Amino acid sequence: MTEFEAERGHLLAVAYRMLGSRSEAEDAVQETWLRYAGALTDPAARARVGQLRAWLTTTCSRICLDVLRSARVRREAYPGQWLPEPVVSELPTADGFAPDPAERAVRADQVGFALLVVLERLSPEQRVAFVLHDVFAVPFGTVAEVLGTTTAAARQLASRGRRAATAPDVPRHTADLAEQQRVLAAFTAAVETGELDRLVRVLAPDVVLVGDGGGHLPAGRRPILGAETVGRFLLGIYRQAGRFGGRLRARPVLVDGTLGWQLEMPYRDDRTLRMVSAYAVHEGRITGVFHQLNPEKLSGLPTLGPDDTWPPRG
Repeated sequence: MTEFEAERGHLLAVAYRMLGSRSEAEDAVQETWLRYAGALTDPAARARVGQLRAWLTTTCSRICLDVLRSARVRREAYPGQWLPEPVVSELPTADGFAPDPAERAVRADQVGFALLVVLERLSPEQRVAFVLHDVFAVPFGTVAEVLGTTTAAARQLASRGRRAATAPDVPRHTADLAEQQRVLAAFTAAVETGELDRLVRVLAPDVVLVGDGGGHLPAGRRPILGAETVGRFLLGIYRQAGRFGGRLRARPVLVDGTLGWQLEMPYRDDRTLRMVSAYAVHEGRITGVFHQLNPEKLSGLPTLGPDDTWPPRG
């Protein structure tokens, strides 16, 4: 099965972008392996494998499509706003990647957290078509085979996904890592002063803030829109956190390849509130703020240590 293992990272990257969940992506890849193992025992099925990567990608994509179709009902009943399960990794090492091979695989062909959020707007068919063609350059003929439709219809589905991903109300993220660092440093300094005017200058006029508490923690049922409204909300959060003195912990991390923060602070009932914050940055300002607080989506995070103090040091 060494030939399958050589493709596992690629399949994990494909599945994660389609599903927005690391755990669901791993399940999809495991199911792909089981189907491949079954094909090896059947000469007729083995003959249909052909080019291994193409066969595995098609099989994994079909599994993801089924998951997306069933997940739509679950997400419609989701308490509050839904955000993807973030892939959190250390800041880049000398080669530009996190050391964990699984994280490296998911970050390959990175689309960023902001686009993962936007992909939730798409139908399952649009999402699969967009991810396969626009992110992984899969030919439309193969996309059509995955979707069980014509090449022309697959092309149209991807086009609709592309238009949704670039709609005027979508937070734009074009900044490289160096610009993200500059903007988040200015953001941190503004939060530290508590001055709304200074913070608003770091935020785009149409900035949007989305929080996912999963029903476990208060995070708002609707996005917060506009620089002044978002600024007041953020200052309130960090002002409240500041009441805990040195017990607020934070460190800069990569969230799906873009700069963000992992934070911990005391919460009611002696619980610890854990949060991952991701940001979209465009033309020197923050266009999107994404707070993932749902503990079910943060279970794999390492605990922060005494050196991870506020403000976070990159």
